[in-house]
Amino acid sequence: MDMDTPASPAEGFVGPNDGSGTNKMGAAKPEKAEACGVSLIEVFSPEQVREHIKSLKQGMEQSKPKTGKNYAVEQTMSDDPCQLCGMAKVFFEPVPVYCTLCGSRVKRSAKYYTAGAVDARRHVCSFCFVQNAGESLVVDGTAYPKAEFEKQRNDKIAEEGWVQCDKCPAWQHQICALFNSRRNEGGQGKFTCPICYIAEVERGERSPLQQSAVLGAKDLPRTSLSDHLEQRLLKKLKQERVNRARIQGKNYDEVPGAEGLVVRDVSSVDKTVEVKKRFSETFKEVNYPNEFAYKSKVVLLFQKIEGVDVCLFAMIVQEYGADCQQPNHRHVNLSYMDSVKYFKPEIKAVTGEDLRTFVYHEILIGYLEHCKTRGFTSCYIWACPPIKGDDYIFYCHPETQKTPKSDKLRDWYLTMLEKAAKENIVVEITNLYDHFFVSDGSTGECKAKVTAARLPYYDGDYLPGASEDFINLIACGQSDLSGNATKDVLLMHKLGEAISPKKEDFIIVHLQNSCSHCCTLIASGNCWSCCQCKNFRLCDKCYEAEQKLEKRDRHPINKPREIHIMYPVEVSGVPADTQDNDEILECKFFDTRLTFLGFCEGNHYQYDTLRRAKHSSMMLLYHLHNPNVPEFVPLCQVCRLNIETGQGWHCETCPDYNMCSACYKKDGESNHPHKLTQYSPTVDLDAQKKEAKQQKVSRMRKMHDLLVHAIQCQNCPNPGCHKMKGLLQHAAQCITHETGGCFECKRIWYLFKLHAAVCPVSQCHVPYCRGLKERMRRKKEQADSRDTEGMRQLSAEVSGVC
Repeated sequence: MDMDTPASPAEGFVGPNDGSGTNKMGAAKPEKAEACGVSLIEVFSPEQVREHIKSLKQGMEQSKPKTGKNYAVEQTMSDDPCQLCGMAKVFFEPVPVYCTLCGSRVKRSAKYYTAGAVDARRHVCSFCFVQNAGESLVVDGTAYPKAEFEKQRNDKIAEEGWVQCDKCPAWQHQICALFNSRRNEGGQGKFTCPICYIAEVERGERSPLQQSAVLGAKDLPRTSLSDHLEQRLLKKLKQERVNRARIQGKNYDEVPGAEGLVVRDVSSVDKTVEVKKRFSETFKEVNYPNEFAYKSKVVLLFQKIEGVDVCLFAMIVQEYGADCQQPNHRHVNLSYMDSVKYFKPEIKAVTGEDLRTFVYHEILIGYLEHCKTRGFTSCYIWACPPIKGDDYIFYCHPETQKTPKSDKLRDWYLTMLEKAAKENIVVEITNLYDHFFVSDGSTGECKAKVTAARLPYYDGDYLPGASEDFINLIACGQSDLSGNATKDVLLMHKLGEAISPKKEDFIIVHLQNSCSHCCTLIASGNCWSCCQCKNFRLCDKCYEAEQKLEKRDRHPINKPREIHIMYPVEVSGVPADTQDNDEILECKFFDTRLTFLGFCEGNHYQYDTLRRAKHSSMMLLYHLHNPNVPEFVPLCQVCRLNIETGQGWHCETCPDYNMCSACYKKDGESNHPHKLTQYSPTVDLDAQKKEAKQQKVSRMRKMHDLLVHAIQCQNCPNPGCHKMKGLLQHAAQCITHETGGCFECKRIWYLFKLHAAVCPVSQCHVPYCRGLKERMRRKKEQADSRDTEGMRQLSAEVSGVC
């Protein structure tokens, strides 16, 4: 198909870039190859296509009155509009430009400098460029000559790309057509517009593709976490719908409900956060750790809207497990959460809140439940909304979606936590200031030391950065410090002053009871509770110390004449290990939230309208299913136009240097000192699928080998062996089992069955091997018997007819 792809907004060119030698003006079309799934429309029924086109036109009509920004949508109809939405030029939001040196955002129409052909993604604001004297600038540790920097103005906007039908001369926006340019196979893919597609299907000339031709949200890998969240959510939604139907006096099917929801954990990787230098030096005498290990996870919620899996909700969490040292031991940090307002249906739940809110609350409650089951003891939430105009995870939110104020966001979280408390998932809700900065003044019984060494230290959080800044200020302003203890006192004072006015925003959630003396979470042994005081509890260690005191010094201290009885409650069900036994899920563009935000900005994957959210989600799923595909469309460093997939040349010495085929044909390698290599002319999708299948087989083979090893192994330092033993132990104790839908049991039994199928040994040491072999043999005999009997019946029928 012919494509008209405007250039990158960073380069300021808004015009045709055909990559394959054609443009919207129309040139002779070469012979095209059949390509499956180049547009998501190809899996739609004619009714779904009509619904999609209707939604496009309604969306554009609603956008017209609100286009005060001249870069949003062209106001007047053109002689050559998109045949789907009816509009001509539609522009993307200007990509925000940040100074690499100071981190500040460059204002619209302001001047800035870029490293040009050296590295076009390094920007320097005018202030930093002038203030840094000398002939060169050091950017991210690399010195660049100032002479190589190019002056730019932040006034560039980019137009949405076009694609022409190969059956008729009509053009449409790539976003309207749900067109995936990455599957265009070097411009040689065959594209049929939605109008021609409907006609061909209704004439019986073609049929919609199978859904498997374009992998969706359900095809993403499942984990124990995603299974737990999705199953709980669907169960809660079903119950809510039942209650709503009963209250309205209707049948279940007569009231609307949320359909097509999929929850997936798309990134799960091990990371570490290093303790900053000043903080580490201040607490070296108490053996404060130099780093904390954690697992970073990204959870997404998709909903099928008008035939497209749209990403509506994202959550990034940090899990500091049982092997992590204090003060992060068994902690969970809800790092970021974001959503876009396209959830269907837009109705109130039976509880009176929006059904959308009900769903997001249930995902968070389900996550807290999952964490508690795995042995985590507390969760940290900072209710901090983004500054207006900024984005946390999704790039460009709908204009109708308001950014909540701090108090509204805090109440939203507290309402969710109150629901979780009713289900006995949450034990206590407090805040950072009351828990760490204030001794228990009412009873005077809190014996935990008020020190910054007890504060949680999370990656990218407010406390590590603020603590480091305050320590630097203390060191500059105090010439006579007696030692680190004085720094600690001053640091807590400074942090307390900063946090106290907004202390309610720093929420701490206890999933287990905390000791009233030492404030640690009680995860093992006994929890000693007071018969008279509802919220007074002690751990075993503090209870033993309490019993050694004189009666007048025991609890309650403020009522020395009273005697309160303490009774033990055994803490059970808290696993010693917090590992989830899920596989590592690596995703380059979900490494951090800023990585994903930059990925969306660079590719114009916006979520400000439903039509764009559908296309952006389609492309997100494409990248998730094809991790080896380049994250960004390469840019020609000569003509500054985008290079279509499979076209052009690149330098293996300079990773950011690319040249389109037209410029290479014109000037060859005269514009660059190094040898250029041609991109592969086509994207071999079959090869990608074959490679993915081989990777899966290799992964299962490794898991099988690990199973055999773990069963024989007695004491092994291999973490994989440790995880496999955890899976085996779970399978032996689980009450849900494989038949009940337990994901981990399904994994281990799949490995058992796999082993039994390939094991040649009659007396095998692997459990269930002999029994599974016998079961497989019987099933095969039954199948053979059914086939034989079927052939006899068929022969008899044929004989009767004859």
